[in-house]
Amino acid sequence: MAKEFVVGITGASGGIYGIRLVQELIKGGHLVHLLLTNASWQVFQEELGWEIETGDRASIPSRFEVASDRLKVHDMHDYRAPVASGSHRTDGMIIIPCSMGTLSAIAHGASDNLLERAADTTLKEGRPLIIVPRETPLNVIHLRNMLALAEAGARILPAMPGFYHLPRTMDDLIHFVVGKALDALQVEHQLFRRWGE
Repeated sequence: MAKEFVVGITGASGGIYGIRLVQELIKGGHLVHLLLTNASWQVFQEELGWEIETGDRASIPSRFEVASDRLKVHDMHDYRAPVASGSHRTDGMIIIPCSMGTLSAIAHGASDNLLERAADTTLKEGRPLIIVPRETPLNVIHLRNMLALAEAGARILPAMPGFYHLPRTMDDLIHFVVGKALDALQVEHQLFRRWGE
């Protein structure tokens, strides 16, 4: 059965995790509301070599290689977007990767952009909120903010690939993290070999 998810991608290193997650969700027939921070566009340029202008939402479906009818890319300051309100039902939200700045804002109830507002709405409505932090090492402020979010009902899913499935390529490592994210969203996938299989 098709579901509806909010996916946020921030300026933390590892934007490819978010892109692959969006690809998998849309491949599964799900609807995705995509929220991209300004810094995420810089990561696309630096890590993927994309020549892309900040805010060029029209090019995202082709860049992500997904069907545009299942992907809704929202402006970060469009509070008329459906995901700004708790009355719009979704099946959950994931921020992958999540910068420490965004994590801190959500942990402290800030809603300075649509991503932070959508996360706040997800928490207040009791829907699944998955945070995929991508930072190392972590200081005590980071850890306290993660604890605050966990206590508020979010799940913290660090971008830490496993190695028991004997990865051979970068894609294998990426797929492991994305697969764990899909597990957290309760979406079926075949991205990695599970323990004991």
